[in-house]
Amino acid sequence: MDPHIGAPDWSKIPAPQDDGGAKHLPGAMLPSLPLRATDGTTIDVSALPGRVVVFAYPRTGRPGVANPDGWDMIPGARGCTPQTCAFRDHFQELRRLGVARVFGLSTQSPAGQLEAAQRLHLPFPILSDENLTLARAMNLPTFVTNGMTLLKRLTLVIDAGQIAKVFYPVFPPDRNAGEVIEWLSSRP
Repeated sequence: MDPHIGAPDWSKIPAPQDDGGAKHLPGAMLPSLPLRATDGTTIDVSALPGRVVVFAYPRTGRPGVANPDGWDMIPGARGCTPQTCAFRDHFQELRRLGVARVFGLSTQSPAGQLEAAQRLHLPFPILSDENLTLARAMNLPTFVTNGMTLLKRLTLVIDAGQIAKVFYPVFPPDRNAGEVIEWLSSRP
């Protein structure tokens, strides 16, 4: 695996701190904002019935393409591919726990996300918020680097359009799917 994309030694990466950027999200209703997905559809998460998990991340790397300068030293930036692969690997368990749909979410273009979805053999689509429509409407936490506005890593458990649980900050990213499973397992 490309060393710039695989899971790093998390002890050498700065952990994100809870800056309060997601404290307003629990209990919030998602607005009706259709987003383009890597499966070619347009998804309005607010309109989906049942329990949905959306894990947001800054951007997935691409083999042979260097990460932005200083990427590893931005708290919480590194680890998008390990987080995505963990949700892929735990997809069936999430489904057994009552999750109807799983989505990744980033501000990357659908074309860029499609490369990652295919390369990583994802059983779920990735949603594109490349115009920051959802990020602005929900006041999702973001950061700016190298001229890009990117989502800070967080995971939402959504029940029929309402946010039931927020995981923020998320670190290390490759353990996030397990944290979601643990939370779901402790709920009826």
